[in-house]
Amino acid sequence: MSKVIMIQGTMSNAGKSLLAAGLCRIFAQDGYRVAPFKSQNMALNSFITEDGLEMGRAQVMQAEAAGIAPSVLMNPILLKPTNDVGSQVIVRGEVLGNMSAREYFSYKKKLIPTICDAFSELEKQADIIVIEGAGSPAEINLREDDIVNMGLAEIFDAPVLLVGDIDRGGVFAQLLGTLMLLEENEKKRVKGLVINKFRGDKTILDPGVDMLEERGGVRVAGVIPYMQLSLEDEDSLSGQLEEHVVGLVDIAVIRFPRISNFTDFNVFGQLDGVSVRYVSSVKELGNPDMIILPGSKNTMGDLQWMRQNGLEAAVKKQAERVPVWGICGGYQMLGRSLRDPDGLEEGGVIRGMELLPVDTELKPEKCRAQVHGRMGQLEGILAPLSGMEITGYEIHMGQSVAVKNVKPVAQLGNDSLDGSCGDMQEQCRISGKTDRIFGTGNANREDGAQTGNVYGSYVHGIFDEDGIASCLAGILAKRKGVDWQPDREVDYRAFKEGQYDMLAQGIRENMDMEYVYSILQESSIYKEPPI
Repeated sequence: MSKVIMIQGTMSNAGKSLLAAGLCRIFAQDGYRVAPFKSQNMALNSFITEDGLEMGRAQVMQAEAAGIAPSVLMNPILLKPTNDVGSQVIVRGEVLGNMSAREYFSYKKKLIPTICDAFSELEKQADIIVIEGAGSPAEINLREDDIVNMGLAEIFDAPVLLVGDIDRGGVFAQLLGTLMLLEENEKKRVKGLVINKFRGDKTILDPGVDMLEERGGVRVAGVIPYMQLSLEDEDSLSGQLEEHVVGLVDIAVIRFPRISNFTDFNVFGQLDGVSVRYVSSVKELGNPDMIILPGSKNTMGDLQWMRQNGLEAAVKKQAERVPVWGICGGYQMLGRSLRDPDGLEEGGVIRGMELLPVDTELKPEKCRAQVHGRMGQLEGILAPLSGMEITGYEIHMGQSVAVKNVKPVAQLGNDSLDGSCGDMQEQCRISGKTDRIFGTGNANREDGAQTGNVYGSYVHGIFDEDGIASCLAGILAKRKGVDWQPDREVDYRAFKEGQYDMLAQGIRENMDMEYVYSILQESSIYKEPPI
């Protein structure tokens, strides 16, 4: 059996995901086989595995920190909110269906065998499993049939580290209040408290730490400093969405209410002088050098939101002078029309932004695939990107059809790893249609569409491959007439590896790792760390 340790938090965004990633890195550095696990993740940032299954990006990030390939075993349940009271429920990487919050609350207990089976399979591959909770264990209205926090800790007999966020203030009340609201048997599972995101002189904090231990009856295992790291965030609570500094090269990303996979643009953050601003109003949009429409979990609803607040008109006007790029849902919005005959989102038909000659119909089947290929023969401002190698993944419920002859944005080659897209081009041929279909099908296919300086693609991560982001920024800078050169060529994968090492070092220096290992010793048969 694997040794287990669980990270729970006093609230969302307390730092559970990064602390879990850091521990995964430390255990891997110490010679253990380690894997992350989160029974249920609610997030709009997701990823497609090599076998075409969908999981939350937080566990992908943690798997990278552990040095292993991501697997849906690490995140057997993913909830993707479609509106304020409902979510798409994804089990073991495949869509189960849409449920309201009340429907899911009544149903979730049935998923316990699925969670246990996934964990059991993961145990065969790991010496240590780092489990991440969700939200707070003190949400007493959700205690019944809990499958993510203390209920899960009981199932797997996991010791718990409870994390509080001092950066938001009130960390002592967070931690003590959480302990007070736990049942006595739950409180006994909390083996250590962690104060996260501390800034300043720790000696000033020490009296509070002593009082916290005295009143809480639980040892403080670490005071982790605020670390300036660039690692993927789990959801739209991410601080990067609040940044509005304009750089020499300025890229504006439309911040949809249901924005998804905004991690597509993290690579630009590694380029000095390049700003990525997430904007939700015409005033915030300003006059950027490029506009990106990202993914969305409710494409029709988010397009109507843009239409109502004036962003659609502003983007269309800006498209006359700057490149506009749409990814996934953003690509669908750029077309002529969006049809939803099965009521998957809003139902009916709405007009698109009419910047690309493409019609999209939402389909119940979700396309999930990792893809490899090259940029097509691009026109307009971004023509120098033509032919550059790309790697990414598709995840969408929709089929886009060009209504006239139009060039694709990308050519996806023989090494495309097909998930569940199916050969929609073949289905189109059988049905007698002759229009070109983009964004579905198997290998050796075309993706996306372009007209002038407007580009659309279904490929997430299309800018991540070496050289693309810096080339794109250079194009925008030259066109703007500013002197910009990258200090270094960005190897995004190598950069992330360095970030994981920095995270692990920061935790090692400020966490009592000897005590953490003793907690692991209590959880199962202990094996001494290799020398």
